Amino acid sequence: MNIPALFRSRINLFPPCFVLLLAYLMNSIIPASGAESSLKLNLRSRSATPPRPPSESVHAVEWDPKQTAIIVCDMWDDHWCKSASRRVGELAGPMNVLLKQARARGVFVIHAPSSVTGFYKDTQQRKRALAAPFAPTPVPLATAERWGTTWCWTDPKRERVLPIDDTDMGCSCVGQKCTVREAWTRQIATLELAPEDALSDNGQEIWNLLAERGIDHVILCGVHLNMCVLGRPFAIRQMVYLGKQVALMRDLTDTMYNPERPPGVDHFTGTDLVVQHVEQHWCPSFTSSDLTGRPRFRFAEDVRPNPGSR
Repeated sequence: MNIPALFRSRINLFPPCFVLLLAYLMNSIIPASGAESSLKLNLRSRSATPPRPPSESVHAVEWDPKQTAIIVCDMWDDHWCKSASRRVGELAGPMNVLLKQARARGVFVIHAPSSVTGFYKDTQQRKRALAAPFAPTPVPLATAERWGTTWCWTDPKRERVLPIDDTDMGCSCVGQKCTVREAWTRQIATLELAPEDALSDNGQEIWNLLAERGIDHVILCGVHLNMCVLGRPFAIRQMVYLGKQVALMRDLTDTMYNPERPPGVDHFTGTDLVVQHVEQHWCPSFTSSDLTGRPRFRFAEDVRPNPGSR
């Protein structure tokens, strides 16, 4: 019986029937841990009216967990850029904690490790995505290609060019030669696949899963924000086009950015700039603290005294 300590010490003073009634009322009024009725998020967005700079605003919202999905983008077991791979390894532990807490509250988790879903062909998570009934999309899915998959490119009707130059593919390794290749074979093992999760990198399959469950709210996390988290067929641009209410978990993401390229800032400030771009042109963001109650994640190499966008 979930009865406060104030009453437990004097419980023998009350008739048994009253004790049972009190227990029933307390359990009805006070929700069990992890079973809150809504997700309370502080969504940060930016607006701009040229020539004025973007202005930041934060709005508190409440989302129904049963109508919310988290899509984990491209958290692979390895990467051709070793600094990127190292950061994914560091990010995975806090992300796994976040996913556990989100599941416990009723949020649907979709793992989306692009190009390696074959590794999971015999898992119930992959079979769940394949078995979801077909649902027509309100607008056509992206058909352009990049890296062997459909892709949502930069949209000049909605956004300017990205604020960082990633034309060199963005590897931030210093004094180490990294060759572009597909180094990944699966999602990083740190991220657990729960029985109720799904796994897909296909835009139509993921739409089917969302439609089957009546999910209106989609949260994106993972890597890399300036590339896959924006452009994949299940990611931010596509979900916005499809009419979902989308949010980025800004502390559980990273970018492919080389500080030697424009605008010449450190790697983590480069990530902040892309977060601000997303907030202005695509969707709001929030930190994992809103779901976990823990301090937001910060990379060990991020030694800035006052991280701007975080």
